[in-house]
Amino acid sequence: MLYGAAGFTGRQTAAYFSRFAPPGLRWAVAGRHRARLDALDTGVDVLVADSKDQPSVDAVVSRTRVLLSTAGPFALYGTPVVDACVRFGTHYVDITGETHWARELVATYHAQAAANGTRIIPFCGFDSIPSDLGSFVLARRAGAASIRAFFQLHGGGFNGGTIATALTGAASGKGSLGGGSLSVAPRFDEEIGTWTAPFFMSPINTWVVRRSAKLFEEWGNPYPPGFNYQEFLKFDPPFASVKAIGAAAGLVAFGGALAWPLGRRLVTPLLPKPGEGPSERRMDEGWFSCDLIGRTSDGRRVRGLVKSEGDAGNRSTVKMVCEAALAIAGGDKHLPRHAGVLTPATGLGHVLADRLRAAGMTIFPDATS
Repeated sequence: MLYGAAGFTGRQTAAYFSRFAPPGLRWAVAGRHRARLDALDTGVDVLVADSKDQPSVDAVVSRTRVLLSTAGPFALYGTPVVDACVRFGTHYVDITGETHWARELVATYHAQAAANGTRIIPFCGFDSIPSDLGSFVLARRAGAASIRAFFQLHGGGFNGGTIATALTGAASGKGSLGGGSLSVAPRFDEEIGTWTAPFFMSPINTWVVRRSAKLFEEWGNPYPPGFNYQEFLKFDPPFASVKAIGAAAGLVAFGGALAWPLGRRLVTPLLPKPGEGPSERRMDEGWFSCDLIGRTSDGRRVRGLVKSEGDAGNRSTVKMVCEAALAIAGGDKHLPRHAGVLTPATGLGHVLADRLRAAGMTIFPDATS
């Protein structure tokens, strides 16, 4: 079930399933607006459910085994859907980057979902699969105990749903695109030979990676001793220092504007509205790369790489969340056996990594490395 399928990202998930869903897979679309869902013309069942109407959500969730949600901001609209998934034993994936909401899910639903065998897996988009799966494969395949990730992004842009989430988080005081990443100043990194700057998604991704490490340790299968993770933006010459300083200054300015009520009123009219986003051409021309540099417990240097064509926040996010849902729907016997409120690494692990490689992403090292 694709919930929120009439939104900007939701329409892309419906298009992805229309192209890549395996023969025989039964899938459907759901959301609040029947006419907008019918306009998708997917040829599959259309169901109407509003997260403010719990019985309508229950009616949809009770009919499905795996639910993929793109209906954010999730702190506003996601809890009734997750609640129904836990009660009905329906596996769940989404594209949230809202760590404050995820903490609430852990506190409220983790024990019940673990007991009834239900996987609830937020963060299955660009936040935070590259960070989480990248550190997972580097820790497992190369023994990395300390990992630093360096991101580069090109093309695309924010869609209206992402902006709405940022504005909601800023207004509530529970987070924004400015995040907490400003504790790291722009600097020249000797190990990679170029300039780095804070990455606005670092507070989100780092929380997810650390939760993966914590869960694996609780399950008796820990990452290497002393495991730690950090991430940054990386800038290539020429003018790498200028780019890094400019990016950091822009992050400070935008985060400050969102944190200030008058600032939010001033910038909101300039930003995409829910349902809007970059053009098809901009999304297609985009790409992201995540270089991972690790150190083993005995001091060896190891490297990893996660990259994909298509812009990070739209094309790549859609590929990642759809393949996450398909990984569960396929019933692969190699899926991790644990349930609860999980992360991509702990809930899907190498099965998802292999699916994403088959879908055109680079995730190195792989199982044969």
